[in-house]
Amino acid sequence: MYKAEIRKQETKKRKELSQEQVYELSEKLLGQFTTLDLSVVKTLHIFLPIAEKNEPDTFLFIEWLKTHHPQVKIIVPRADFKTSLMTHHHYKGEQDLLKSSFNILEPVDEEEYQGEIDLVLVPLLAFDDRGCRVGYGKGFYDRFLQGRDTLKVGLSFFKSVGIIADTHVNDIRLDLCITPDQVIYFKD
Repeated sequence: MYKAEIRKQETKKRKELSQEQVYELSEKLLGQFTTLDLSVVKTLHIFLPIAEKNEPDTFLFIEWLKTHHPQVKIIVPRADFKTSLMTHHHYKGEQDLLKSSFNILEPVDEEEYQGEIDLVLVPLLAFDDRGCRVGYGKGFYDRFLQGRDTLKVGLSFFKSVGIIADTHVNDIRLDLCITPDQVIYFKD
């Protein structure tokens, strides 16, 4: 299956989820996430959910991390749609977030984080059996992850789509993907 078709299919599946289902599935994703060994993670980059797109509620992850791993620095992105690049900022709480013109919650803090990142939770619409992913098609995360030595972890409400037919050399593969029922590790 090709990315455009997958994007359409998976967007439709997500839109059909009720808010209760999104919350329940997000809790199951968190349950799987809590099984990961985070003992070496000092800094974690996490996307903030776009509620209108029924994305996983990553605020559940943030709250869990603050309670169980308070030493982990939490970094969140801000997207620049003119350049298709992201800047990265310390998460200081929901009170320090504003919705952008694209309806994306972003940090108001101007100070950028420039340090190392040990683990990145990557947004996606779908993933395949090799760890390739389909996002919204702007390439923000592929550019961000290019050449970065970090653990790349996808979050998906749904199972693998098999094989994505039109992957590109610049597409960055996931190291693992968390679904509500399991953690899937990808081999090189």
